[in-house]
Amino acid sequence: MVKRIIGGLLCCCSMVYGQNRSEAVTLTLNDHWLFSQAGTEKWLSAKVPGTVHQDLIHHQLLPDPFYGVNEEKIQWVENEDWQYKTSFTVSEELLNREGALLTFEGLDTYADVYLNGSLVLKSDNMFVGYSVPVKSVLRKGENRLQVYFHSPVKLVMPQQASNGFNYPADNDHHKEHLSVFTRKAPYSYGWDWGIRMVTSGIWRPVSLRFYDVATIDDYQVKQLSLTDEAAQLLHELEVKSVSAQEEQAEVVVSYSLEGGAKTTIRQEVRLQPGMNRIRIPMELPHPVRWMPNGWGKPTLYDFSAQVVCKDVTVAEQRHRIGLRTISVVNEKDKAGESFYFEVNGIPMFAKGANYIPQDALLPNVTTERYETLFRDVREAHMNMIRVWGGGTYEDDRFYELADENGILVWQDFMFACTSYPSDPTFLKRVEEEATYNIKRLRNHASLAMWCGNNEILEGLKYWGWEKKFTPEVYQEMFRGYDRLFNELLPAKVSELDGDRFYKHSSPYFANWGRPDSWGVGDSHNWGVWYGKKTFESLDTDLPRFMSEFGFQSFPEMKTIATFAAPEDYQIESKVMNGHQKSSIGNALIRTYMERDYIVPEKFEDFVYIGLVLQGRGMRHGFEAHRRNRPYCMGTLYWQLNDSWPVVSWSSIDYYGNWKALHYQAKRAFAPLLINPVQQGDSLQVHLLSDELKTLDALTLDMRLIDFNGKLIKKESIKFLSLPANTSMCVYRQSLASLLTTEQRANCFLSLTLKEKSGHKVAEEVYFFEPTKNLNLPQASVSYKVKQRNGSCELTLTSSQLAKDVFIQVPIQGARFSDNFFDLLPGETKKVTISSPSLNKEGKLDITIKHVRETY
Repeated sequence: MVKRIIGGLLCCCSMVYGQNRSEAVTLTLNDHWLFSQAGTEKWLSAKVPGTVHQDLIHHQLLPDPFYGVNEEKIQWVENEDWQYKTSFTVSEELLNREGALLTFEGLDTYADVYLNGSLVLKSDNMFVGYSVPVKSVLRKGENRLQVYFHSPVKLVMPQQASNGFNYPADNDHHKEHLSVFTRKAPYSYGWDWGIRMVTSGIWRPVSLRFYDVATIDDYQVKQLSLTDEAAQLLHELEVKSVSAQEEQAEVVVSYSLEGGAKTTIRQEVRLQPGMNRIRIPMELPHPVRWMPNGWGKPTLYDFSAQVVCKDVTVAEQRHRIGLRTISVVNEKDKAGESFYFEVNGIPMFAKGANYIPQDALLPNVTTERYETLFRDVREAHMNMIRVWGGGTYEDDRFYELADENGILVWQDFMFACTSYPSDPTFLKRVEEEATYNIKRLRNHASLAMWCGNNEILEGLKYWGWEKKFTPEVYQEMFRGYDRLFNELLPAKVSELDGDRFYKHSSPYFANWGRPDSWGVGDSHNWGVWYGKKTFESLDTDLPRFMSEFGFQSFPEMKTIATFAAPEDYQIESKVMNGHQKSSIGNALIRTYMERDYIVPEKFEDFVYIGLVLQGRGMRHGFEAHRRNRPYCMGTLYWQLNDSWPVVSWSSIDYYGNWKALHYQAKRAFAPLLINPVQQGDSLQVHLLSDELKTLDALTLDMRLIDFNGKLIKKESIKFLSLPANTSMCVYRQSLASLLTTEQRANCFLSLTLKEKSGHKVAEEVYFFEPTKNLNLPQASVSYKVKQRNGSCELTLTSSQLAKDVFIQVPIQGARFSDNFFDLLPGETKKVTISSPSLNKEGKLDITIKHVRETY
């Protein structure tokens, strides 16, 4: 049996004795915990990993925080201190081992840990795992472990009071902005999409490890060079010996590929008491490269390092390693300054999204939820996720799945949208946090870069902070910025992960209303949304790399029903406003809707049209970015997911339901894309390819069809050659010669790209007018159902155009092979719905809606 503990240590739980040395034994200490509010003796069962809020909810001492306006009713929890305790038994045999290491992988946040009456640990950083030697305080038989959590609000009140000013952390939904003082997930204090739920608890696993001789504290497989002929690697280990004298041992490093033959190298070492740093070079012949999603297989090698003493493996660590090169090309050029990723020497157009924590209560996130999320990412043809700096450094499983699915990770350090302290105590905490997480994550093939913070430099320069603070305070904010993001963090990255790119802030340059800034580095474009610019502005407000832009929508009605009653189904009801954290949000959705759609009267229809609006509008931006490569080389939208059921910018709601945006992202991010676009008075058709090979002998068929299915005209372009990894305009025609003004509101253009064999490689439909100007027919969609255990198949048909067809079923997280699509006249469309909740006998309640039914 194998057990993971902090830093990837792997311990076998069997006892193998040989010459007084034994393999390590790990006790998991996640069970049989109790908790109480400090000052009381009311002890109740607790779940570890967990939080106080989860335990209170379990015992019905706290209402569902996500329902209605219950957010107001849970705020008292953050002002209290809380205690957790458990006990465990240690045998004399275990006590005789040379070392015992107690590991808390995550304590949230200010915690005092007592073991058998001894204070063994004081935690002050949620982002750090702690391992402490406890052999001297352990007892034979029963051992008592207790953790006292201080209120993260009350504890820092004196610090805030003595500070002299309130930091500009406006997402901290509290009169005093306390979050900046605490190394804790910022989003838990509230955000413009997030509930305020300031948690405390043992949020990651606890273990106790008994061992002899030594532990491997760190193991890095460093890639020195990579060619098709060989990979030159260096195994670097930090081995801590607990023996009082020098020990003769052997370090064994090995690798295998997908269960194949194992290659092993052995090196004799003399372990000195304390820390030993060991370096073992290795050549791996004919390496198979790790490739990003869409370019090939993300191949991973299995590596291990063992410390063997007198024929007994006393310590071991394992890693799955992908061999690849990743570089960020950030260079001056005639347009300004480039910003793009090269993977294995090939420029990659980055397609993806910004990721926030999946839950307001982090221990709720299961392995299954991580796996589902990465399936969603992979299926949408994404190749990159940005882990945003207002959340947390993610669980190991997150990065493992990124490795396995070929998804590059842009990793922010956890700082966002406000200036921060830079006093010696704060800097010491940040240094420990950076060291811990860089070492934890640096072996992952998916880790593409480090970024110091989200939007702080932009805030300092352009958000009006100079008017809110005295000149002295304002200048000190800049000096503090330099200490944190231009000195401390880049120094730690250089020291511990020197081959990876570091940038101090995202965006590189503020660009609200600054046309000169689009040509420099990465950009956040909030001209759409906060600036109320049109989606069409995305055609001309073109960055070198778009690392944030977004537009909101409500989640679909089955998600709204989880937090609201029918009487709350109004855009500006108290409950809807409680689940809309952007103050201008609901009104702004309506403003944009009026531009392109007929605004429905019914709330349910408004929600549906809002989903369509978000998806169509954001897709306009994705296509503009891809079309303008190589000038623009990436588009990461805000945001991928939600942390609770809420009105937000997400493409996947809290329950895992894809919004229209995620389906549109999947279409816009396809490896081959037909992209028709109006430029002035002409229609252009671009072919966009992320393929690594040139495609020859292609044919583009174009048919102009009215909404009743009548063919008006057709045209074909043959013998097209589409180079690899490119964007190319293949057609340009004046609109006047293509169709009449009247026809624009009554027909669409169907485009199909085919290979020489006739096989379709891409399809697209284009409309010449905003949806509100189209003369949509009163189409009737008919369908047949074939239901099975775990899935059902719908076959849909319509004699007339049904625009933006939305299929709804009352099952949270049900997966659709397609949704929010245009059902063309005379077309037969098959859609598969999958869910474990589906069974062959039960009748599935299916609702189908399209745009014309909303007015």
